[in-house]
Amino acid sequence: MARHGETEWSLAGRHTGTTDLPLTPHGEEHAEALGAKLSVLRFDAVYSSPLQRALRTAELAGFDRVQVTQLLREVDYGQYEGLTSDEIHQTNPGWELYRDGCPGGETPAQILARAEQFIDVATGHRTGGRIIAFAHGHILRAVAVAWIGAPITTARGLQLDSATLNILRDGDRGRVLALWNAE
Repeated sequence: MARHGETEWSLAGRHTGTTDLPLTPHGEEHAEALGAKLSVLRFDAVYSSPLQRALRTAELAGFDRVQVTQLLREVDYGQYEGLTSDEIHQTNPGWELYRDGCPGGETPAQILARAEQFIDVATGHRTGGRIIAFAHGHILRAVAVAWIGAPITTARGLQLDSATLNILRDGDRGRVLALWNAE
């Protein structure tokens, strides 16, 4: 899995769900660098969120045949779209996305269900195949915890920076996070 490159809102810590923002020039540079790292690998399928920040990251990373899926779109933050966590905490001090969800947006159960649906799609593609998914911070954390069968609230403890790589593996020890938040 790869998180998209930097946008103005990700740089500012703003929750960016449905707002379709472009990458910053710095974000484009990081996406290209991500591509250099991935160029030595072959993928059986490439998936992406429909939002331009994820699609552009995939393109700059060297992938031109991308299967777009709504399952990888970022969390719908509802009334919290565009706000920082600090701004949200001014009116809702104890708020936490994976426990509380967002008013007018998605619930934690909905986020987890979408993550599980994506895993079903990706694992159904080819047995043993290598898949890459370009998406967003909060949905990718949900995919990771769904992969290992952890509660959705566990996602809160996973830092995920822009333009980073993450590897989920299914092997002799079962489903594991083999690499997380690597630049």
